[in-house]
Amino acid sequence: MSAKRSIMSENLKMEVAKELGVYDQVKKDGNFGNVSAKNCGSMVAKAIEIANRSVE
Repeated sequence: MSAKRSIMSENLKMEVAKELGVYDQVKKDGNFGNVSAKNCGSMVAKAIEIANRSVE
């Protein structure tokens, strides 16, 4: 079984969490376990948006 890999860097995750207003929850809990699936989906969409901006 392969080890779990993260596609997004921790810095990007935190930047996106701050933009979406879920950073305080992540900081309090120490992980993304209590972030809703909807917010996680929004984080992925925001990360893709940021990646697209950096490519252009």
